[in-house]
Amino acid sequence: MESLPTRLPGLGAPPLARSSIADMVSVPLQPGLVPRPGGQPHERCKQRTRIWELHHSLHCSIIGTCLTTGELKRVLLRLDVAGAATADDHGVHQLGVMLAGNPKAGARHLQKALDRAHRLALEQSLRAKDSAALAALWDDAVKRGDIPGAYWAVLSHPAATDDLVKRVFGEVHMLSHLVGAANRAEIRRLRRLEQDNAALAATVERQQRQLRDGFTARDETIRRLTATLARKSGEDRATAAAVEDAPAFAGALARQERRLVDEAARRERLALRLDKVAAERDEVLRLCRAAEREREALRAEVAALESQLAALLPHQATVPTDALDLTGRCVLYVGGRANQVPCLRGLVERTNGGFLHHDGGLEHKAALLPGLVSRADLVLFPVDCVSHDAAAAVKRACRALGKRYVPLRTSSLACLISRLSAETAESGSADCSASA
Repeated sequence: MESLPTRLPGLGAPPLARSSIADMVSVPLQPGLVPRPGGQPHERCKQRTRIWELHHSLHCSIIGTCLTTGELKRVLLRLDVAGAATADDHGVHQLGVMLAGNPKAGARHLQKALDRAHRLALEQSLRAKDSAALAALWDDAVKRGDIPGAYWAVLSHPAATDDLVKRVFGEVHMLSHLVGAANRAEIRRLRRLEQDNAALAATVERQQRQLRDGFTARDETIRRLTATLARKSGEDRATAAAVEDAPAFAGALARQERRLVDEAARRERLALRLDKVAAERDEVLRLCRAAEREREALRAEVAALESQLAALLPHQATVPTDALDLTGRCVLYVGGRANQVPCLRGLVERTNGGFLHHDGGLEHKAALLPGLVSRADLVLFPVDCVSHDAAAAVKRACRALGKRYVPLRTSSLACLISRLSAETAESGSADCSASA
C-alpha cells in the first residue's frame, strides 16, 4: 500500500495530507514541525484544508455525502466535463470523485460549491478552537441529523486530527450501511403492499359504491324536501290571510330551511370523504404498479436463467433451438466476486463463446485492461461489485477501441444470463435483417 504524499503538484507550500480509514497509516511529519501531544494539529496549519489536499480515499464520501447529484452535475456542466450531460447518477458521482484531487482540472470549483452549500456549518465550526470542541460540534450535528454540512466542516477544519477524521469517516461509512438496510426494509414493505393491494382495492370499490348510493339517496331526499317545501309555501301563501298563527308558520318554515342547510353540509362532508378515499386509492395503485414492474423484471431474469440452465444441462438429449449461442464471440468480465468466476467462465464457454476476466485492480494490474478490451467483442462489468476507477478505465478503453460495454445491474449469474440472452436475440435479429 502506497504512503500518502506530503506535497501536491501546483501548490507553493507542501500541505500535510491526512491518512484514510482504508490504509490506517500515519503521515510523516515535515522537518522542523513538532506534533502536539494527543495528535493535535501543527502550529502552522491556520487555514481550512482544501479538498485536493485531503487523501483521495475521502473524496468519494465527501462528494456522495456533501453534494446532491444536481449540485454536482451543475459544477461539471459549468466546467464542460466530457460526458457530464449524458451521465447517469453513478457516472456523475464518478466524474466528481476523479475531479476532486486535481485543483487545475476543477477541484477549486468543487471546493467553492461545498463551501457555498454548507456556509452556515462552516461559520459555526469557527468557534471550535481544538479537536475536542470540533468533536463536540460533530456529535451535536449527528444528534440533529445534520450530517453533510458538519462532515465537510470537520474534514476541512484546521484543528481536525487524524483520529477525529478517522472517527467521522467511519461513522459516515456506517450510516451508508444503515441506509442500505432501510432500502431493503422498503422493498419488503412494497411486497406486503402488493399482497394487500387486492383486498384494499375491493375495500375502496365497496366504499365508493356505498358513497354513490348515499349520494343518490341524499339527492332524492333533498329533491323531495324541496318539493314539499315549495308546495307547502304555496299553500301557506294562499291561506296566509286566513291563518292567525303567523309565528307558528314562520317557525315551521325556519325548521325546514335549517333541515335543508344541514343536508347540504352533509353532502359537502361526504364529497370531501370521497375525494380523500380516491386519493388514497391512487397512491396505492401507483405503489402497486411500481411493485409489479420490479416483479416483472425479476421474473424475466429468473425465466431466462431457468430456460438457459435447462438448455445447458448435460443429460439433455437435444439442445433447444432457443439455447444461448455466442457464435465464437469473446466476453470480457471486469470485477465481480472471485468465487463466481469459474461459474461465469463455464457458462460462457458452454454457449460457444470465449471468456476473459479482470478483477478490477485487486490482484490484476489496471494496465492490462486495454489489451483485454482489444481482444473482446463485448465488455461487461457489474456496478455492485467493481471500483469507480476500474469502471472508468473500462469505459475509456472501450471508447478508444470502439468496443461495446454494458454495465450489469448485479454480479449474479442470472443477470449475466439475461444479458447474454439479450445479446443472442439482438445478434439473431441483425442476421435476419442482413439476410433480407
